[in-house]
Amino acid sequence: MNSKFRINGLDCANCASELERAIRKIDGVISVNINFLTQKMDIEYAENNKEEIIEKVKKVIKRQEPDVTIEKI
Repeated sequence: MNSKFRINGLDCANCASELERAIRKIDGVISVNINFLTQKMDIEYAENNKEEIIEKVKKVIKRQEPDVTIEKI
């Protein structure tokens, strides 16, 4: 399954890269791409745990970048 999110408050391309690395480690995440310039995140994940995976993604983002928020597009 694939979802797109708008990322608000991301400060730099390096921060986007760090978030990508952290999100890739979540069980069930197949791939993730964060585009700093467009402030968008594309994420592909296993269908069977969709809500759980999205919650884990939000927690990782909050832990890595407390001022960043995401919203589904």
